[in-house]
Amino acid sequence: MSKNQEANSLEENGQQEVNQYLKGRGAQINTRNRFLKNTEVKEHIEGIDDWTEKNESTQYFEDNAKGIVNKVESPDLGLMYSMNPYQGCEHGCIYCYARNSFEYWGYSAGLDFERKIIVKKNAPDLLRKFLLHPKWECVPISLSGNTDCYQPAEQKFRLTRGLLEVCNEFNQPVAMITKNAGMLRDKDLLQEMGKKNLVSVLVSITSFNEELRRVMEPRTTTGKQRLRLIDEMSKAGVRMGVMLGPMIPGLNEHEMHNIIKAASEAGATFSAYTFIRLNGAIKLLFHDWLYKNFPDRADKVWHLIEASHEGKVNDSRWGVRMRGEGNVAEMVAQQYRKYTAKYGLNHERLDLDCSNFKRPGEQMRLF
Repeated sequence: MSKNQEANSLEENGQQEVNQYLKGRGAQINTRNRFLKNTEVKEHIEGIDDWTEKNESTQYFEDNAKGIVNKVESPDLGLMYSMNPYQGCEHGCIYCYARNSFEYWGYSAGLDFERKIIVKKNAPDLLRKFLLHPKWECVPISLSGNTDCYQPAEQKFRLTRGLLEVCNEFNQPVAMITKNAGMLRDKDLLQEMGKKNLVSVLVSITSFNEELRRVMEPRTTTGKQRLRLIDEMSKAGVRMGVMLGPMIPGLNEHEMHNIIKAASEAGATFSAYTFIRLNGAIKLLFHDWLYKNFPDRADKVWHLIEASHEGKVNDSRWGVRMRGEGNVAEMVAQQYRKYTAKYGLNHERLDLDCSNFKRPGEQMRLF
């Protein structure tokens, strides 16, 4: 597809009527899966007279996975291992980078990603097997680095709880990130792990504007509930931080000060942020969403994102992709540095304790 054709495609998506808007979903279309030869998707409005997209209920597909812990090769990330009990995420965040990875499962990064959830039902057993391997040298593992481990599916399947129980048994440290107050269901376990310095949590807050949150992150908990999560968990002895990401110029970047201040007052002691980038299918999905929800400022927002990634909205360059560059990205970076310094959130994440890692039964074997 040429650049002009792609621009026309994006413009056509932006002009679609909003009377069929699917409430409670971030994506409004299914984009083409780049790994499949033949797929039926609605990316262009022309020539489709009888296509109606239904707001179908969420489906769960139980999977017997072969592994749960993955090595992370990205130099932009500090943690080198991650695990995710769910693939796909019902939260439906329109900007989510994990959407592209869902195509490996044969689905679309669009609506499929948020209403077809793959459940790795043997995740706790796989983690136990992994930690029992004599070659494992304990380092922190990121829990929820791809999709949110406390998305609505967790209330039914409790896999995150199972993974944490295994980590607590082995004294295996974990770093977590979530935007769901459902984590409070596990406060007892996380409090116990916090006493042993085995857990560190980032709570993602992108906006206190409920109108924006409801369309941008439709099935997440409110900003107030996320502050409550920080407050209650920090009082329980769990080290809590705030993730501001992604910051989107023209939509939520102006909230950075209020988010940092509120998170600090709630008990957060560290922070992180990312700048919006729209790689792969997310480019089409975000454009479609943006012009349907904010037609009055869509052009401005889109061009501000382009100005921060060398005239493009996608960026895969190590060291730059998560921060952007140019005047707009630098303005966001300056705000972040200023406000985190003011409210004491610019400290490095506390090192988790790997020294007490133990495999059950090891002490008995010594005698």
